[in-house]
Amino acid sequence: MLAAGSGVGAFRRGPMQELVLNQPVSTARSELVRELAYRVAQGVLRNTADAEDVAQEALLRAYKSFERLRDRSRFRGWLVRISFRLALDRLRSAKRREQRDTLWSQPTHLPPPVTAEDVAASNQFQGHLERALEELPEKLRLVLLLSAMDGYTIEEIAAMVGVPIGTVKSRIFIARKKLAEKLRCYANTIKMR
Repeated sequence: MLAAGSGVGAFRRGPMQELVLNQPVSTARSELVRELAYRVAQGVLRNTADAEDVAQEALLRAYKSFERLRDRSRFRGWLVRISFRLALDRLRSAKRREQRDTLWSQPTHLPPPVTAEDVAASNQFQGHLERALEELPEKLRLVLLLSAMDGYTIEEIAAMVGVPIGTVKSRIFIARKKLAEKLRCYANTIKMR
């Protein structure tokens, strides 16, 4: 428990405040508790609106879990701790949001402009992909295209082709493997140029 006038969010208590704090819950006591939560949050955040939000959240959390507080005489310290942690969380969140916004607004995170070479390479790759697909055996190409391009489920493909589900799965696996090998060979020939 913090002594009067020390620590984060502490405030001076006069005889009247002492009297109010030792009384059952009252309007005056509610105001002192609200002021304490606000001062702690304001000390961390340095922003009135955020401090009011954090103080409100701290009071709600304290109210909801008041029954779990074993030593009621430590309520003040407990509320200070809740307010302080919530204010720190708000501060960290704001810093992360600011960093994220700053990073994404910088032009280094924008994709580079598409060049004529990129378009040519893309067209060249498209042509190679089409040739690689044509070189696949018909039964492998069919299930791969139905699955990847047309979005059919394995069960639907099995029903269309008239083969068991396991056969469709293995054909898709083999087709992907063969296609990947062909594309890897193509990528290696590009690197060698």
